[in-house]
Amino acid sequence: MIPLSVPSLKGNEWNYVKECLDTGWVSTAGKYVERFEEEFSSFVGSSHAVACVNGTAALQVALRVVGVLPGDEVIVPTLTFIAPVNAVNYLGAAPVFMDCDNFYNIDVEKALDFLRDETEIQRGVTFNKRTGRRIAAIIPVHIFGNAVRMHELAAACRDRNISIIEDATESLGTRYLNPELAGRHTGTIGDVGCFSFNGNKIITTGGGGMIVTNIPKYAERARYLTTQAKDDEVRYVHNEVGYNFRLTNVQAAIGVAQLELLPGFLELKRENFLRYKDTIDHIDGLTLADAPPYARNNHWMYALQIDSNRYGKDREEVMAYLKGVGVQTRPVWHLNHLQVPYRDCQQYHIEKACRMLEITLNIPCSVGITKGEVAFVAERLRHG
Repeated sequence: MIPLSVPSLKGNEWNYVKECLDTGWVSTAGKYVERFEEEFSSFVGSSHAVACVNGTAALQVALRVVGVLPGDEVIVPTLTFIAPVNAVNYLGAAPVFMDCDNFYNIDVEKALDFLRDETEIQRGVTFNKRTGRRIAAIIPVHIFGNAVRMHELAAACRDRNISIIEDATESLGTRYLNPELAGRHTGTIGDVGCFSFNGNKIITTGGGGMIVTNIPKYAERARYLTTQAKDDEVRYVHNEVGYNFRLTNVQAAIGVAQLELLPGFLELKRENFLRYKDTIDHIDGLTLADAPPYARNNHWMYALQIDSNRYGKDREEVMAYLKGVGVQTRPVWHLNHLQVPYRDCQQYHIEKACRMLEITLNIPCSVGITKGEVAFVAERLRHG
């Protein structure tokens, strides 16, 4: 079976982990945690980075850091992994769901329309006209590594005192090319950015996350909350409820080794994307989704789009066919506004996301996938 996305651990991972084991620094203290934070911050261009246990925890802490409170509302895309939506729920806030654009990201035009038509500003605070609740934040997710149109979104949110938590868990390595944000990395445009190092991400620590920000007080508070909100480390005094969310030194050691490999991973991802595209885009009824032209994409996941009328098979049939010839695939996540816990939450003109869900299939994209495996998948699609 050609897997969908598996890690490549072929650098200094063994050496760095062995050092942790040999010295006994295996828990949340140790030099690799600080080193991982510093080197990650340097790579993405943020002033601060705080390592934590996973991307979902990063989102939960980020929301709390910017001041989201129970009863608030947070704007989220419906087409995304459920983690950012659950993170909103963990804090007692409510999601407001937005549609997606042609690149699977939150539809910025519709989000701006919602802010203009469905909200009002009172004493510098934005409220939802329908519910009367404060809209405290928005979570744009850079889906499959595709950069959200952050320039327009950031300007609108700034005018309305709405915090921006960038879910960059899928977009490590994606940088903007447009003049307004040229060279800046996803996750560094908003107030706080969140990354993930799950096993299927472009780099992994087995499980892990990172919170980045350019605002010192947010970094300080994130570090405080992820270490059980400890006010006196000697006497264990706690004046707030915190979390046991710190990354271990062993995981950070893997992360440091993976960061060393990241530039090469990004090149391989791009090369394999182009190899796939060279074949797939010449198959009637199939398209490999393009990346936004305003950013250099990390190509984390490759999105195959299927026109069933022209290709002769729909998404489910293509999944079954590829499984039968030894190729693992996956559909896009079930839309969050249709998930049982969130069916009663507000949604705003969701249309395109329903179509994108029906036509999209993720195909094998591991960093270590071989040229032969890429050719095999593409040829099976050609003869499907």
